[in-house]
Amino acid sequence: MEVRLRKRVVGILLMMGLAGIPVFGQEKKPPEPLKMKVGDVAPDFTLLEYDGQKIKPVSLHDFKGKKQVALAFFVFAFTGG
Repeated sequence: MEVRLRKRVVGILLMMGLAGIPVFGQEKKPPEPLKMKVGDVAPDFTLLEYDGQKIKPVSLHDFKGKKQVALAFFVFAFTGG
């Protein structure tokens, strides 16, 4: 149950961020278009992680030099449909 809730919370926050909806007091600015290709280094970003007890920020730079990270974005992830 907690895992499903965590996935749902992270998914909602991710979708809000991608849609440009302000999250936790962020100002709404029009997103700049990304001009990236497969194999390019991803720009640093921070998302919120919920571990079942608390929410904490996790940044891409936290993994630099420690682990390889593969990013995948799914438009309809966590929508229940």
